[in-house]
Amino acid sequence: MGLSQKLGVIAGNGRFPFLVLDAARAQGYEVVVAAIKEETSPEIESRGAIVHWLSLGELSKLIETFRREGITRAVMAGQVKHKQIFSSIRPDWKLAKLLLSLGTRNTDSLLGAIAKVLADEGIKLENSTSLLEPLLAKSGILTKRAPSESEKKNIDYGRSVARHLAQYDIGQTIVVAEAAAVAVEAMEGTDATIERAGQIMTSMGEDESTLSRALTVVKIAKPNQDMRFDVPVIGVKTIEVMQKTGASCLALDAQKCLLLDGDPIIQAADRADISIVAD
Repeated sequence: MGLSQKLGVIAGNGRFPFLVLDAARAQGYEVVVAAIKEETSPEIESRGAIVHWLSLGELSKLIETFRREGITRAVMAGQVKHKQIFSSIRPDWKLAKLLLSLGTRNTDSLLGAIAKVLADEGIKLENSTSLLEPLLAKSGILTKRAPSESEKKNIDYGRSVARHLAQYDIGQTIVVAEAAAVAVEAMEGTDATIERAGQIMTSMGEDESTLSRALTVVKIAKPNQDMRFDVPVIGVKTIEVMQKTGASCLALDAQKCLLLDGDPIIQAADRADISIVAD
């Protein structure tokens, strides 16, 4: 990674683009940001990079911008809400042509096709995690508390179900209680899935059931996770949502999930007596 190399960052929502941008600049890159009007925080302007704003769907403008700036390498950082892809998009001719050619409209096929179009234009899309290796979940028990026997059962069940669902690019998160699926992620995102699971458990009332109401959250990478985009991430907010909904354990895929806030995630989990394990 030589000095003054240029790197394009296609920025979505959340803190991920900021982490990638800061890491890239720390490693000597001159960064050019393509910020998505519908998603990216305006604060991105304050990070010392060149920022160009464009709308979801402006694929031609994205290519023109990067070519004008001399960008040949780029990363995607930050999520574009799945529902945005289907509702807010006003495709230009280049994207419209691409959408018509797709057999399926899931996130992977769409982003994969965009990556191919960029490559054809001389812009190589690289792994967004390559700049953030230290934030990838390490293998093992990450918190003071290890999963209990019942949580381990939930994890085993959750992983087997999640792996099947992930093949269809449905979602990466499943919430389990007593080895039964309470909620499965689709387009709403991890935190909303956990909240929904909590609401379902609350709606059952406080009867004399002997079944545990404690929730286990399993978040996996897809079987052939493309680390260039849609990488699984969790933050301190995920832990806060878990605590609020009575979720006591979080299972992740080692080296495939980004801990966006680093150590504070583990500290928040320890304070809440939540176990985090990565395999």
